[in-house]
Amino acid sequence: MRNLKYLYAALLLVLIIPGACKKDPEPPVVIEEASDEKKFIYDGLSTYYFWEKQVPALTNSVYDSNKDSLNAFLNKYTDPEDLFYSLLYKYQEVDRFSFVVDDYAELDDWLAGISETVGMNFQLYYIDDASNNLVGIIRYVFKDSPADLAGLKRGDIFTHINNQQLTDDNYQSLLFTNVSYTMGFADYNGTSFVSNGRTVSLTAIELMENPIFLDTILDVDGIKVGYLVYNGFNSSFDIRINTTYDIALNNVMGNFRDGNISKLILDLRYNPGGFVNSAIYLASMIHSANPSLVFAKTQFNDFLTSYYLTNYGQDYFNEYFQASIPATDNTPATPINSLGLGEIYVITSSETASASEMLINGLRPYITVKQVGTNTYGKNVGSFTIKDYIDNAGTVNPRHKWAMQPVVLKIANSEDFSDFTNGLPPDIVAREYAVDLLPLGDPDEEMLKACLDDIRGVKSAPLVRISPFRSFKSTNDMSPMNRMMYIDKVLPLPEKVR
Repeated sequence: MRNLKYLYAALLLVLIIPGACKKDPEPPVVIEEASDEKKFIYDGLSTYYFWEKQVPALTNSVYDSNKDSLNAFLNKYTDPEDLFYSLLYKYQEVDRFSFVVDDYAELDDWLAGISETVGMNFQLYYIDDASNNLVGIIRYVFKDSPADLAGLKRGDIFTHINNQQLTDDNYQSLLFTNVSYTMGFADYNGTSFVSNGRTVSLTAIELMENPIFLDTILDVDGIKVGYLVYNGFNSSFDIRINTTYDIALNNVMGNFRDGNISKLILDLRYNPGGFVNSAIYLASMIHSANPSLVFAKTQFNDFLTSYYLTNYGQDYFNEYFQASIPATDNTPATPINSLGLGEIYVITSSETASASEMLINGLRPYITVKQVGTNTYGKNVGSFTIKDYIDNAGTVNPRHKWAMQPVVLKIANSEDFSDFTNGLPPDIVAREYAVDLLPLGDPDEEMLKACLDDIRGVKSAPLVRISPFRSFKSTNDMSPMNRMMYIDKVLPLPEKVR
């Protein structure tokens, strides 16, 4: 009986315990909706990014069918900027150019060429290999800028800002953060930089740089040679000259044509790129205004290629020479002043990039391009600005101001050549000497002289003096838009449908 009692008790426990231990159902996991900024970045890159297929997170089909999974992924990033850069393909190695901003008004100003500046372009060098001290050498000064009005000029050497020696630790805060500062200048005696006691105080202003720095006609042993220093492919309207820079450039070419030039030297040594359309107009001014000639070809990711091909046809990918500059809100349509040249000299350096390289590469199937200087930078990809549009009328999401400028396309010439990621090599090697800069346009200035010697038929190799100083950074390096190539035509912006 005792054993039977124990058996009944055991059975009773078995019947009771499961009910007593039964847990309430777990509440469903709620995945928080990702912010508008993060969704905008993800959707934009997954639609337009040139290397989209190489980034697994952008092609993850689970994220298309399961929004909770996508929200969980996006919410791993607290900062939208971190999310953006995590989604780039081999950032700094393959993709060296895509970027994002948290205020598109700032981006719009950059694209228009507007910045707060004292108005000078300079290169920083290490003084020696034993320290991190720097010296700055002015390469050119913007007309009517604070630097110009203070009497600064090409070749001026500075070593101190606000009585502090420039170093690779403080250069950014001293030169690119301060709105006002005092520069201390020096002379080079052949072995070292010695203060000359000169100081100049400057205050930055909001300024638009005119990319047409210098245009003149030179007489070279009876040959009329047009010389143009062009420092950026910028199409903006400038109230100071009451026209766009494209039309101003066209006027220069008209003056060259009226001056009966037979040779043209285009100086792009400081030109880091800019708008594709401006490059097309310049190519048309140089060679041909025939709109049936293909100047360049664009390549997109698989999705955009299929979308544009289906909706607009194969011709959508071609960029043509142009017969005119289209009308804008401020300017009428303007016929291209084409010189019809079959040869051109182009001065280049390691800072010659993107739209500058596109110009050289696009002209080569049609004319002889004699490249003088050093290797170009090597950028064959371009971008357009992506904002968070919420309708087809171009309304931007009012809940944030983020925008991005990712690489969206690759550009080839009419012969499909685009393989110049290591730069375009010169036909004639020449370079400027850091501590002995002659004025731009001086016939004895080393890079210009190399062109003029070739025009004269002087075939001896130019004297190339190697700078004793290791270069560090230039003004162009510190610009957010450095080496960018922008598509400024209105592009259809489809919804991504995989």
